[in-house]
Amino acid sequence: MSIRRFALATAALAVLAASLWWGKHSWRPSDDAYPDQGFVLADVDAPVNWALVRGDGADFVYMLASWGGNGRSLRFHADWGAADKAGLRRGAVHRYSLCQLARDQATNFIAMVPRDAKELPPAIELDLTEDCASRPARAVVLQELASFVRAVESHLGKLIVVKVSKAFDAEYQVSRALDRPLWLSGFFFLPTYGERPWVMWQANDARYVDGVERAVPWVVVRP
Repeated sequence: MSIRRFALATAALAVLAASLWWGKHSWRPSDDAYPDQGFVLADVDAPVNWALVRGDGADFVYMLASWGGNGRSLRFHADWGAADKAGLRRGAVHRYSLCQLARDQATNFIAMVPRDAKELPPAIELDLTEDCASRPARAVVLQELASFVRAVESHLGKLIVVKVSKAFDAEYQVSRALDRPLWLSGFFFLPTYGERPWVMWQANDARYVDGVERAVPWVVVRP
């Protein structure tokens, strides 16, 4: 192969790679199929330009408020108020830890999230994470989760949404045991797990949204 042909082939591959990268990080389901769409704001330290966010197709935002028994988002309250002013509906997320007691985690989450009838239902995020190697028995996990759910629902007055990963659900069959709305994940394709139909689908794990510094999970609601 000549140097010229090699250069052209390399350039073509670079363009293809860039196109695939952009496609992955910009794709979202069509508004016709899913009119209600939004994103998850978590682990983003920089301020968000909420006016730009509103113009990029987001109708709502779920914000990580807390994790474990004592982890709290430093930007939660500022973003909570700013999103409301921008006209976005808001919901709060707690990232659950198998290494800490449910009552401590519920207390942590409740301290962060105000009770407001107009807000979206709270969500609990369940995943097998590297920072917690503990894998309690299923009966113990379900009992603890039930305790967390009761406390949070009593405080906020709404049913909690269960955001569960494929790995966590395979380990503990939470979607079968917890009779709550399910939030499942599946990039581009519909989720292939869960014992019941999903209510929310995390369709893109890393979509760039105008006004947000980092790629964020993009979510749609079943019509």
